[in-house]
Amino acid sequence: MDSLLIYGSYGYVGRLIAEEAIDRGLDPILAGRDRDDLREQVDELGRPGRRFALDDPETVAEAVADVDCVLNCAGPFSNTADSIVEGCLRSGTDYVDVTGEIPVIERIADRDAEAADAGVTLLPAAGFSTIPMDCLAAHLVDRLPDAEHLSLGVDSFRIPSIGTLRTVIEGIEDGGAIRRDGRLEYVPAAWRTRRIDFGRGTRPGVTMPMGDVSTAYYTTDVPNVEVYALMPQPARLALKAHRLGAPLLAPAPVRTALKTLAGIRDGPSERARRRGSAFVWGEARADGDRAVSRLRTPDPYVVTIDGALTTARRVLDGDVEPGYRTPAGAFGSEFVFELDDADGFFDEETPDETSPVSAVLS
Repeated sequence: MDSLLIYGSYGYVGRLIAEEAIDRGLDPILAGRDRDDLREQVDELGRPGRRFALDDPETVAEAVADVDCVLNCAGPFSNTADSIVEGCLRSGTDYVDVTGEIPVIERIADRDAEAADAGVTLLPAAGFSTIPMDCLAAHLVDRLPDAEHLSLGVDSFRIPSIGTLRTVIEGIEDGGAIRRDGRLEYVPAAWRTRRIDFGRGTRPGVTMPMGDVSTAYYTTDVPNVEVYALMPQPARLALKAHRLGAPLLAPAPVRTALKTLAGIRDGPSERARRRGSAFVWGEARADGDRAVSRLRTPDPYVVTIDGALTTARRVLDGDVEPGYRTPAGAFGSEFVFELDDADGFFDEETPDETSPVSAVLS
């Protein structure tokens, strides 16, 4: 049987993915750097464990040399992905993760040729942070092949997990990001506000530095990409205040303290995950033409668990060419419908140009 190693298997998302992997008969190897947490999980789940740190890529390579695919669930991925990717390239092991961090995705994309030469697939961002919008972007470009601008957005305001909070804090200095004329451009937090009908009425969204700023570009070659998230007014005001506050939060000791405090917050309960949902919207524009489509998905954590394992299974089955790949680039725009309860695409045949969708600077 093909072997899957889950690194960070005892974190909030990693634990849910490990338990689902066992339910799917994947028999994963549990892995991470914390001896006590790993031993406790190994005893609980009755699966083999493997402890190793990420300080030395050669150590990582030796730890994964007998593994067919690593699924990295240990965020912030800015602290883990580079070492694991390097180890996978040295050992010839395929790599999947669930990051939504743009700098991480960009660094992995830069290793495309190296991965292809090594016969290794690198497929980051295989979770909610990318799969639905990446597939929606591909679908929109199928509808409007000459698209020059992509705007994508999500309506799913919910309590984040510990790992998500720590990732946000780790990247607090970066602000926002967009793709302009094919180049990644960093902009202030909440740089642009837009009223969008995500699928349940028009709501305010703001630009966010989500992974699709990178993946949608690599999937579609559309040179201009912006990603929005639903943001109620108090949160929008907080993001705008971040423009002034970020320098105060930037010093490493302050970030460390905030991440420690974030550790007291658990992720959403099983009941909350069952009841949750998300609405995903996208718009493509070219020379006065406009196409709008939408998706509806289960709770973001449910999508991440399902998406990560479905992606890993496809990689283990040899369905992906070596090199850097995006979810829709590897599997096509319909890949999102391989996930349970994803619904769409809901296309607007003649979008109303008078609707309040024009972007305005905040």
